Amino acid sequence: MSHPNPTFDDYVQVMRSLFHKYQQSTLSRHGRGRMFTYSQVTLILFFAIMAFRRIFKFKAQNRWLRNHKEEAKSLGFPDIPHRTTLSRRYKDMYNTVQEFVDYVGQWAEGLGKAFRSDHLFEDKSLFKADGPVWHSKDQKAGIIPEGLRNVDTNATWCKSGYHGWVYGYGLHSTCNQTGFPKHVQVETASVPESIVLDEKADKIQRISSPKTLTGDDGYSKLSRVKEWIKAGTVILTPALKDKGQEAEAYHAYLRYPENASLICKRKTAIEPLFDLVSKTVGTEQNHKQLPVKGVANVRNCLALGVLMVQIAMIVNNIWGLPLHNISHMMSVFT
Repeated sequence: MSHPNPTFDDYVQVMRSLFHKYQQSTLSRHGRGRMFTYSQVTLILFFAIMAFRRIFKFKAQNRWLRNHKEEAKSLGFPDIPHRTTLSRRYKDMYNTVQEFVDYVGQWAEGLGKAFRSDHLFEDKSLFKADGPVWHSKDQKAGIIPEGLRNVDTNATWCKSGYHGWVYGYGLHSTCNQTGFPKHVQVETASVPESIVLDEKADKIQRISSPKTLTGDDGYSKLSRVKEWIKAGTVILTPALKDKGQEAEAYHAYLRYPENASLICKRKTAIEPLFDLVSKTVGTEQNHKQLPVKGVANVRNCLALGVLMVQIAMIVNNIWGLPLHNISHMMSVFT
């Protein structure tokens, strides 16, 4: 390393290297994918830069590229994409970013204990939709009141323990004890965390293979616990709503010191991750109000935020910086 701190080029090199490894892994599983005029990694880097600079309108992004042609060329753009191309590619990118997060989470295992997947944590964080709220009564009736403009019609309602009722989206993250992200899924706010966990189950068990997965009481269901045990993972929750003889045995198991300790660590493990994602996508203010509208845009926005936290933590580890310090990354990207 020639610099005491990582440079912009260092972050780019790490990102490109990991994306190349990810592409090689998908090539072996699925064969050659679609060839793009503008490569996926070029657009991931570009949209990350735009997020750190708080430029989310595609017209403004296109203008930035036209005014920074040398930077565009260095990122890998053969020419300047139209704003409609940027919009389309952004909306279509979520599945790739989601898979890339899965890959990086697995790849990082070799970096040391701070990146291991032995004990994982699962939680959901609500983000407020961009624009005005669409009241539940009107939403159910399919009526947008006169004068209610720029409402995000994809968002839904859910109650947050911190902010009360939120009209928006849910970021469902899986991380390890140090808050390093392993998996991500983004849904509208009303989609229950238990449903998302069932959808993520095969991926988590197959890719991360944790010994335990700890969540709050929203994930508590004895039949789910039994299914996960068959796959080699024990789900740990407060299990406050579970009753009966089997529940009593589960409660006794949860009181084992190592299990009780993991349950106590859940908030301190995963809540800092949500704070870091908020910083990357600019949602620290106004109850984490999102900068983009529509489920396709929001999914990619938050998934990219999780990916950039992964890259920041990996680079911090390589350079010997504090693991959760993303301020340096933000400074070199802006």
